[in-house]
Amino acid sequence: MLKVWGRRNSINVMKVLWICDELNLPVEQIDAGLHYGLVNTPEYAAMNPNRRVPTIDDHGTVLFESNVICRYLAAKHQREDLLPADLQQRFFVERWMDWASFSISQGMTPLFWQLIRTPPEKRNADTITSAIVESERCMRIINEAVAKGGFMHGDHFTLADVPCAAFVHRWLKLPIEHAVLPAMEDYYQRMLKRAAYQKHVALDLT
Repeated sequence: MLKVWGRRNSINVMKVLWICDELNLPVEQIDAGLHYGLVNTPEYAAMNPNRRVPTIDDHGTVLFESNVICRYLAAKHQREDLLPADLQQRFFVERWMDWASFSISQGMTPLFWQLIRTPPEKRNADTITSAIVESERCMRIINEAVAKGGFMHGDHFTLADVPCAAFVHRWLKLPIEHAVLPAMEDYYQRMLKRAAYQKHVALDLT
């Protein structure tokens, strides 16, 4: 059975569990990280030297980095609807995955930590302000992308949607003023109709 190490409230673990459900894969999920600990043990570090989550062990294939794990699982199970075989189309999908992890996270990560995991008296107002601006910039890009075809890449669900839709949920649930982005709102409502998204991503922020 596929083993997944990571806590369910980690956005990167959410992505992996979401894809596992989309692929109907049985999973043994092992809590790790933050108050669960485990990541600083020598055994875990041997699998993932970054000592972060998620990490998977797929019958001896050990991988870390959530986007890589999602790509691996889609490729292994020959899900060309999620990760196209055509080289150009594949990298059109992959660019959105990496954009989400590098660009959206620049604003969303500090914003989430400041507003959800930092006590009010310890929050940094300047950090919050700049993070709100950067996060909205990225959400507007998502709004423009999904307005064209309904999804981040074309007219159907692909791996491009996994990190982007995960961040959309997080942004919409943060206690901030939200810009009106109709195409993104419609996209979010369609994501909510996916059982795996509801189960693993559309959760309370903790």
